[in-house]
Amino acid sequence: MGKTVYLECASGISGDMVVGALLDLGANEAGLRRALDSLGVDGFEIAVTRKLVSGIDACDFDVVLDEGYESHDHDMDYLYGDLDGGEGGRHGHGHGDGHGHEHEHGHEHAHGHEHEHAHHHGHSHEHEHGHSHDHGHRHVHRSPADIAALIDAADLLPRAKRIAHQIFDIVAEAEAAAHGLPIEQVHFHEVGAVDSIVDVVSVAYCLDDLDVTDGCVSALAEGHGRVRCAHGVLTVPVPAVTNIVASGGLVLERRDVEEELVTPTGAAIAAAVRTMDEPPARYRVTGVGIGSGKRAYDPPSTVRAMLIEEAGEEVAARQEQGLGTPDLWKLETELDDCTGEALGNVTQLLYDAGALEVHYLPVFMKKGRPGYQIEVLCAEPRIPALERVIFENTTTIGIRRCPEWRTALPREAREVQTPLGTLRAKAVTLPGGALRMYPEHDSVAHLAARASVSYQEALRTALVALGADRGILS
Repeated sequence: MGKTVYLECASGISGDMVVGALLDLGANEAGLRRALDSLGVDGFEIAVTRKLVSGIDACDFDVVLDEGYESHDHDMDYLYGDLDGGEGGRHGHGHGDGHGHEHEHGHEHAHGHEHEHAHHHGHSHEHEHGHSHDHGHRHVHRSPADIAALIDAADLLPRAKRIAHQIFDIVAEAEAAAHGLPIEQVHFHEVGAVDSIVDVVSVAYCLDDLDVTDGCVSALAEGHGRVRCAHGVLTVPVPAVTNIVASGGLVLERRDVEEELVTPTGAAIAAAVRTMDEPPARYRVTGVGIGSGKRAYDPPSTVRAMLIEEAGEEVAARQEQGLGTPDLWKLETELDDCTGEALGNVTQLLYDAGALEVHYLPVFMKKGRPGYQIEVLCAEPRIPALERVIFENTTTIGIRRCPEWRTALPREAREVQTPLGTLRAKAVTLPGGALRMYPEHDSVAHLAARASVSYQEALRTALVALGADRGILS
């Protein structure tokens, strides 16, 4: 059973703020750095530091671009100053306030290279780059297909790749709708693409590392006014954000500030994380992380991420009866006109939509007809999405649902070093306190592919490493 994250966005949301919050929540920074090193993207470094925001300790995640990239440090005078043609220069440094968000826009490749620049304001970096850079300006575009290929080639587990694809798909679809273009004609300027690729891949890695499968998102605080981009002046919230909010069922909460608090990347992350409308009426908090933005003035930019679990009265009553936590539901239906290929397809779609377990059984139905019974185990917030997958991809006209209670052993994700690389494993504590380790299938398959060995050889290597390093195996 995965975990539920609650994102509180009372001062907006951007990619760097969410990454900082998830790292503060306990995501593995060393693992994240390895994942980012595997991307086919150069010209950047990441800095993870601590800072006080309104007296509260927060994690600051920063993407530091090489000098060879065109400057992305547009100041607030340009963005929110004299929008009717005053002296707010394109790369001015009027008052030096930090803005806090990237702001990337896709655009048609044939638009004469009118680039939509990412806006990261007020960065102050206190470390040196230990390698040489090409100081010429880079003008490279990446399409959604280019970015998808980078994600596929990265050293990420399958679930992290699915999350990254989902977030970028949401951004690309919103930009395509905003510009009235087919999605394949949307291109991201290099600066915006690098920032966004790093932020999105970082969020995807952290969510996977924390075993987050469900999420709720508060209303997104948003400002008002206008921002200037290469295509002209846009109203806040910008078109891409409004498209994502509309399609993702998100809620905006207006703040009386003339600035952009929600970026397209931030909104896409919120839409991808959200699987429930609101947190339970009563819940326990099992972890807290705070991620800082870059704004140096009010309102201070932070996102708070909390790991939560339901704590309703009905839960306590069932626990007192020894029934455990009712965190699983079973969906089932019968089909007598579905091919094996169709069943295999819907099985994968159900897993992609968040099912915990899917299987189908041969059964005999009315009038002796042979058929199949599909059974799906899931968390309650996933029920609507999974039922939709079943209805849209099979011929059933009805689905039964029933709650399931289980006795679950304590478990946690761990990383173990093997001769083939880093292995992801699940550590399970038995009632007597003994530890049992299980290698994750996806991680074993990944090690096998990377080392060009068979799956069985990678599995034997993993089992030896677990037995020698961590304890009991079964």
